[in-house]
Amino acid sequence: RGQLQLVIRVVGADAEVGWILLPVFSGVAAMTFAVFVGCTFIAFGPAFALYIFTIATDALRIIFLIAGAFFWLVSLLLSSLVWFLAIQIPWNNSIHTEKGLLIFGVLYSVLLQELFRFTYYKLIKKANKGLLIISQEETVPLSIKQLSYVSGLGFGIMSGMFSLVNILSDSLGPGTVGIHGDSPQYFLASAFMTLALVLLHIFWGTVFFDACEKKKWWALVLVIVSHLLVSGLSFLNPQYERSLPPSYAVLLIMAVWAFFTAGGSFRNLKLCLTCQDQDFLLTGHRSR
Repeated sequence: RGQLQLVIRVVGADAEVGWILLPVFSGVAAMTFAVFVGCTFIAFGPAFALYIFTIATDALRIIFLIAGAFFWLVSLLLSSLVWFLAIQIPWNNSIHTEKGLLIFGVLYSVLLQELFRFTYYKLIKKANKGLLIISQEETVPLSIKQLSYVSGLGFGIMSGMFSLVNILSDSLGPGTVGIHGDSPQYFLASAFMTLALVLLHIFWGTVFFDACEKKKWWALVLVIVSHLLVSGLSFLNPQYERSLPPSYAVLLIMAVWAFFTAGGSFRNLKLCLTCQDQDFLLTGHRSR
């Protein structure tokens, strides 16, 4: 009899049921949209801020940023081509073979990215000479340190977009993360990992270009090894949270290294944080 009364209520109060279901659906949609927006700004918020405050005001920097992103895309295209050819070979369908292919894919992709970073450095050196002739000035429009930062940001933004775009699409639903025993922090961990990669590409670019300028080949090797290390941490999946601490440890080390490579010191860091850097204050308040 209780079931009969329930059926009568559902059928007889159709408008009421519709009114009840609508807020539930809206709540779920709002929740997935909040996850989407939060993960997007976690992953790309710092990069977007760096672009707005340091690159967007200079057309030449925007051009070099896009060129850096394009070089990373070309490296991805070639990596995808090699991966497509590799999986066409009739390998033994075993776990060891699959792991070997994944290791090969990560190794080849990282080496190819660094090769294109070096190619981009060589291209920038020639472009700078041409810009110096065209501008008819005593100094180049952009120094190698500035170009290393701009190109690194281009590499990082494009790498982050391809790493996270499909995950962000899935975050809008439908579905429940962790319902089959996976980590419920999958989206959050992926966003923080993407943030680390974006920033690491900036620091790798700074150290890499400086090493090429000064012929510090050991520094180039360390950049490549750290890139391989961070990329290899993806093999810890599906335990996504475990890859974050070592990744951010590498990020901290590379940040300190890039800071001093770019000419930073404890003194000017203190002046900047305490707003006592006169050059910075004059630049920020110059007439427009």
